[in-house]
Formats: sequence, structure tokens, C-alpha cells
Amino acid sequence: MIAATFPAMGELWNRVAGEQIRNMGTIGGNIANGSPIGDTPPPFIALGAKLHLRRGAHRREIRLEDYFLAYGKQDRAPGEFVESVTLPKLPAGETFAVYKLSKRREEDISTVCGAFRVFINDGGTVGMVRIAFGGMAATPKRAKAVEAALLGKPWVQGTIEAALAAFAEDYQPISDMRASAEYRLLTAQNLLRRFFLETTGEGQRLRREVA
Repeated sequence: MIAATFPAMGELWNRVAGEQIRNMGTIGGNIANGSPIGDTPPPFIALGAKLHLRRGAHRREIRLEDYFLAYGKQDRAPGEFVESVTLPKLPAGETFAVYKLSKRREEDISTVCGAFRVFINDGGTVGMVRIAFGGMAATPKRAKAVEAALLGKPWVQGTIEAALAAFAEDYQPISDMRASAEYRLLTAQNLLRRFFLETTGEGQRLRREVA
């Protein structure tokens, strides 16, 4: 159902663990544990997901991006559990994509996972943009400085290149067994470049030329 509504999620689902684990695991569990490299939070944050928490008969709703407070700390009171997640439909004219990078294509967790959502006005300027990453901070986190650098600007290569420096304001990734901090930062920048190329058709043209 989710992949049918958001086709970009289809490839991501096939990259989440393996088939047996996907059959046992849940989206709520993937979110609830608060991992900074969980596969579902970055795209769901970019899409503006709402999280529904419950304890007994008491229910409350929060934005998914507000659920992650710090490493190992989530906005979930004792006894509360994730009951459901709501994803609003993508408004007409918006483009959405998510990219997962890992050492292995299957049966591996993310090194970096980036999600992008943009609306381009008739005049060719960025009317709305949401960008979120996993693997870049202690929690899944939006790239608000990058978003600000893009908002209201023409959706052209020069705007993308000028916004890349803002990634260092949003993220100070760590080095670990999966990747160095430098690799993660460069990869995040390159994923924005990739998203731009794909939204403008340049990505398809380049792939045809390489083929």
C-alpha cells in the first residue's frame, strides 16, 4: 500500500533487512527503537508523518520528527507504545525520493539514508522542500539549513552547489565501522545532487549516455 502511494518507497522496502525479517518486523518497531540509522524515519519525516502513541485509553499524536530527542531518547512516556503512523498523501506537483546506501545491498543497515521532497513553482523556484537523513546525526534529522538555502531559489545546478556547504551546519557525522565522517558528509551532498538531476531529467539522460 505504501509503495503504491509512494513509488520511491518500493526500492527501499526491498533493501530493509531480508525477507524473513521483513515478515517478522513492523514499521512501528523500526521507529520506536529510535535508532539513528533506522530505514523508515528519514522518508517518513520528509513526508510529514504523524506518530500516534498510546498508553491504555490515552492517546496522543506528535510529528514523527519530534519523537527523536537525542541518542537513545525518544518522546515516549513509560508504558506508551507506537500504535500507528499516519502518512499524508503527496500533494500534486511535489516530487519525493529516498536513497539508502549500505555496504551490502541486502541484509544490511544504512550507512546513510537520505529522503528528499520538493515542490517547484511555475516560475522554477523552490516553493517547498523537506530533506531528512539517517546515519548523519545522533537521531534521524531534517536538514533545515540546507532547506533554507534552497527555499525560494531557482531549482538549478548553481543553487544546489551553493547549498552544499549548509550540510555542515545541519550534520556533524561520526566515523565508525560503516564509514568515515567525511564520507558521510560528501555522500549526503552527492545525494542532493542526484535528486536534482533526477527531478530535472538529467539523471535519466546521463544513464542513457553511460549505457
